[in-house]
Amino acid sequence: MCQSANVTQAVLAKNDGLAAALRDDLTRRGVTVVNLLSSPGSGKTELLGLVLARAVQRGVPVAALTADLATENDARRLARSGALVKQLLTDGLCHLEARQVRGHLNGWLPEDNELLFVENVGNLVCPASYDLGETLRIVLMAVTEGEDKPLKYPTAFGSAHLVVVTKTDLAEAAGFDEAAFRSHVHRVNPGVEIVRSCARTGDGVDTVLERALAVRDGAPEHRPPLAPQSQGHIHMPGGDPGHPHPHATSAPAS
Repeated sequence: MCQSANVTQAVLAKNDGLAAALRDDLTRRGVTVVNLLSSPGSGKTELLGLVLARAVQRGVPVAALTADLATENDARRLARSGALVKQLLTDGLCHLEARQVRGHLNGWLPEDNELLFVENVGNLVCPASYDLGETLRIVLMAVTEGEDKPLKYPTAFGSAHLVVVTKTDLAEAAGFDEAAFRSHVHRVNPGVEIVRSCARTGDGVDTVLERALAVRDGAPEHRPPLAPQSQGHIHMPGGDPGHPHPHATSAPAS
């Protein structure tokens, strides 16, 4: 096995250990973590804002940690929901890691919190390999992105507990083939639930919240992200050897 593959596996193994410890800690506190993954521009911030607002209306103690390379624009947008929101800036790193999540939760997350949504960096490659201590992983995709995306990003879609199709009001104009999309999703993740959503109409908002609340109440069990294969390579952001950045692909779970 090449050295870069060994480094990749070591980095991910360390992250998995930190994520498992974080999940155990938060579970004891009664906190359920929901990890949101998508490409940039999928509409996940808009949808998350509506989900947070609905949770606040229903009296569910909820918070959100939103990640970007720069700016606090998304945190300001999400704060309009009335939920507790914090911005996490990655300084160029294109994914979140468990250590970052833990560091930002310390002293910030209220003791009575029940749901924590983590909006990952817009990217379907690197974030898919990093467990953040979540119990529910949601992968979102807009109809404008093309129905073959699950086949192009099998690790992301293959590790999802729930797949959400966004901007469905544009499906006809975009020529989106929903039947093909569903077939592709189930090819890499057999049986996973697919939810249609539209931020303009509010379609799917309640469903996403209900799935998160169901996890809070005990189902489904956590399923960790897929392990990367040996063809992953390492990218050092800013030349910093202290932050290896594996880009890895993996086969879908059977």
